[in-house]
Amino acid sequence: MIMAKKAKKIKTNKGIKLEVVNPNAAGIDVSSREMQVCVPEDRDGDNNRCFGTFTEDLHLISDWLKTCGITTVAMESTGVYWVQLYMRLKEDGFDVLLVNAKAIKNIGEKKTDEVDAQWIMLLHSYGLLKASFQPDNQARRIRNLSRHKDKMLKSSSREVLHMQKAMELMNIKLVHVISDILGKSGIAIIEAILDGEREACQLAALADPRCKASSQTIEKSLVAKWDEDLIFMLEQSYRLYQFYQKQMQECHSKIESIGKEYLEQINSTSSTFEYLSSGKKNRHKNAIAFDVEPYACALWASI
Repeated sequence: MIMAKKAKKIKTNKGIKLEVVNPNAAGIDVSSREMQVCVPEDRDGDNNRCFGTFTEDLHLISDWLKTCGITTVAMESTGVYWVQLYMRLKEDGFDVLLVNAKAIKNIGEKKTDEVDAQWIMLLHSYGLLKASFQPDNQARRIRNLSRHKDKMLKSSSREVLHMQKAMELMNIKLVHVISDILGKSGIAIIEAILDGEREACQLAALADPRCKASSQTIEKSLVAKWDEDLIFMLEQSYRLYQFYQKQMQECHSKIESIGKEYLEQINSTSSTFEYLSSGKKNRHKNAIAFDVEPYACALWASI
């Protein structure tokens, strides 16, 4: 794959000019419904074409660019609409630059898709566009799943707040006497409440003896007004919390699986490295469930 070149100036009889450093460059203006693709005028009579966004259209774009002798492509980073075309072109051997739309924000003529694609192609041919960082496909998969896991964590945290609200409305003050209502003691008490237990002394007996609060204090915090609707809300939020926790564990397993593939890929393309564990064992309960150090060490050692 031929990498795109950076801008270069040359001296001429008429002064300093920019040199065309990427003669085989194309520009693509990206949108949700259309891909406007522009190649140099000497490559095709219809050099500024509009394509659709279906998978077959992405293959047509790639085939047309190959026919036109294009080796490097610059495209706008519009929303997430660029992702599949970017990956398609990369897999087909093109050097692809993902550029910020600000690069053509201040062009003088009226902005249209055709004009934008032409300007992207022109600026890229002179090496004036700066590429945004893009990870390889394996790293992208890990990033996607990590962001997905983070969203589930936030959803899980919202359900904890809903549980706390339902208990507060019933005057259950458990959150004030137990540091973590979703620890061993808290879960045992909540599940007993959902199973129908209403006696404060019986609920307090479920708390771990190592709790800082005394059994009498915990018992007082569990004397409540048991409203059916609020108990229902508590159960719904608790079940949702459990669901999100289960989904996050599955997400951790998937990330670890992809991480192992990524590690093998790195080891096959770079020199071996010696991994020395930091020995740190402390981790909070929402942290990724496997040891990420070997994967991080392999990645940084390969850079």
